[in-house]
Amino acid sequence: MATPVPRLDAMEVPKMRRVEAPRRNFLLTARSGFYSLLILAVAVVAALYSLRTHGIFSCQASGYGSDGYLGYCGATGYGDYDHGALWFNLEPAAFAAAENARALFIGNSRTVFGFSSKATADWFSSLSESYYLLGFTYFENYTFEAPLLRKLHPKAKVYVINIDTFFDQATTAPGSMVMRDESAKSHYQEKRKWQKIHKAICTNLEAVCGNHEAIFRSRSTGAWRVTGDRFTSAPVSYDENVDKKKLASYTVLGKKFLPALDADPGCTILTIVPMVETQMGTAKAIAAALRLKLVAPEVPGLVTFDHYHLDRKSAQRWSTAFFAEAGPQIQKCLTEQPDSAVAMSTH
Repeated sequence: MATPVPRLDAMEVPKMRRVEAPRRNFLLTARSGFYSLLILAVAVVAALYSLRTHGIFSCQASGYGSDGYLGYCGATGYGDYDHGALWFNLEPAAFAAAENARALFIGNSRTVFGFSSKATADWFSSLSESYYLLGFTYFENYTFEAPLLRKLHPKAKVYVINIDTFFDQATTAPGSMVMRDESAKSHYQEKRKWQKIHKAICTNLEAVCGNHEAIFRSRSTGAWRVTGDRFTSAPVSYDENVDKKKLASYTVLGKKFLPALDADPGCTILTIVPMVETQMGTAKAIAAALRLKLVAPEVPGLVTFDHYHLDRKSAQRWSTAFFAEAGPQIQKCLTEQPDSAVAMSTH
């Protein structure tokens, strides 16, 4: 007689399910957790890669210090900080230094690089006088710097203006943003916060960060220090032709802008910091039309580090020549009432 096959009763089936279900749920939970961690890890790596290639971490941190902040990092995700730093007073020490400086140098980035030299620092130090290099990147001009001066209420007795692109009428992207975009202040405040993280990490772990071009600004003088290795040098040259259209436009705008400067007219000096194809002929004509002194020494053998800005050695040589020529008049303006008739003679 065949042995009967045992039958699973109704109570046995649920018992088997209760034994297998926790194991299956555990595996599903573990797998789900693993995928979540994997997605999180990928997101973190992607974020770090973006910061390293497109953000502030694509620049080194060697220019920080008690007196220095990062004014510009040439990454698409960071870019300009200087415009917002001064416009929104995010760097109070820099704002105060520009406001109280006895001599203000205004213009584009060539202005700052041309005067960021030991010669400039030593000249003013010898008189125990203060100065500030109030120039900006992006070929900045009077459309931003004139309103900024109104915010600063400067106490300068001397103005040195790099006539170069100063009276161009096109508003630059960062200039337009800080003056007109309601979200600009919070955007620049966020950039300021990132500098603390950038300084902490890249100062100690240089290999973690890239070598994109970066500009650090001195809070006390506005002088710049550039870092990075993506530059190609070229010798300075001069163009003696006169751009008549530029001459006409700059003369009209200059006559509107210059009277607003709270300084004796004889204490406003024009210059043009040399570069490749320096528009020397046009600068001379503009100065003559505005009846202002042009101090623009043509020093042999000057070199730009990137076709646009003087390298450190050339800036030292050129600014030394500048103060040899303009120094007596600047000193006169700083120490006593100037003789405007003498100062307004053209060069």
